[in-house]
Amino acid sequence: MRDLGGLPTQDGGQIQPGRLVRSDNLQELTDADIETLLEHGVTDIVDLRSKAELQMTGPGPLIDLESLTHHHHSLFADDDIAVEDALVLPWADRVEEERDDNHWTSHYLGYLAERPDSVSDALRVVARAEGAAVVHCAAGKDRTGTVVALALSAVGVSDEDVTADYLATTERIEGIVERLQATPAYADNLRDRPMSDHIPDPETIPRLLDAVRRTAGSVPAFLKATGWSDEDLEQLRRRLTDPAG
Repeated sequence: MRDLGGLPTQDGGQIQPGRLVRSDNLQELTDADIETLLEHGVTDIVDLRSKAELQMTGPGPLIDLESLTHHHHSLFADDDIAVEDALVLPWADRVEEERDDNHWTSHYLGYLAERPDSVSDALRVVARAEGAAVVHCAAGKDRTGTVVALALSAVGVSDEDVTADYLATTERIEGIVERLQATPAYADNLRDRPMSDHIPDPETIPRLLDAVRRTAGSVPAFLKATGWSDEDLEQLRRRLTDPAG
């Protein structure tokens, strides 16, 4: 888990601390972890996991805190299937159309193509949160990485700095994967996969952002295509970069 405060924007500003936090699974937070989150001013949790993951892993220790608002925005198109009929993780038999030569870029573009509504709604939470918004999925790399990359790019963080933030997950990915391997919900999917499969690729985010620009014109234009207005974009910029919030 890390606060993205301090990342520079291309107009000379920076992402303000206490506004956007990215994380892996929150299921194993301790009481001390939760106290730290509350002291950090967290008010909103953006959960990008599927309904099946929620059913298989449980709600987690934050669900009972009245001071936190939880938002669930799955990035899988088939997530409307009733959970009781689909206790299989959505990616288990997922067949992707290759949209880019980079495997992970193709995967991330699939999120944008299949669930632009969830991407848009997740970013609206970030823009409207009173305190810090925590965006998370299971490992905190792929779904979280996609949404966070768009948020940062939309408010003027350079592709190089967005990529550097994505690559920072490398420092923790081994421990994250080992923890998920010990969780029944993820064990089958992770079994026999080498750790190298999980290491963030430096080409992924630049190619993702390039593809968004080729198809939509820009990240703000992509968001406008999902229903955002200029005022919405300004609210996101102000929330993430304006010291006054």
